[in-house]
Amino acid sequence: MSKETLFALSLFPYLGFLWFLTRSGQAPWLGLVGFYGTLVFVAVTIPVGIYAQTVYGQSLGNVDVLHGGAELFLTLANILLVLGFRQGIKKLRNQQKLSDSIK
Repeated sequence: MSKETLFALSLFPYLGFLWFLTRSGQAPWLGLVGFYGTLVFVAVTIPVGIYAQTVYGQSLGNVDVLHGGAELFLTLANILLVLGFRQGIKKLRNQQKLSDSIK
């Protein structure tokens, strides 16, 4: 199986994960945006990789300007994930403190 086929097939479990996570309502909103941002990274990386191959005759990883620009989307998605789940943890801790003070 080629790496391109494997990559394409790997999107289906990730889309299922996003679907269930979104429906559950359990994920912090900003964290959920971060997970969807990973899809933006993939959506940006594919055409930029094709561009790098056709224009420069190189893979995306060998064209620093394009590679850095594409990786920016992954970095932003990761930052949103961390901030979102940090916010969610703080919210849970505050709820726990509130329930402990009521007891």
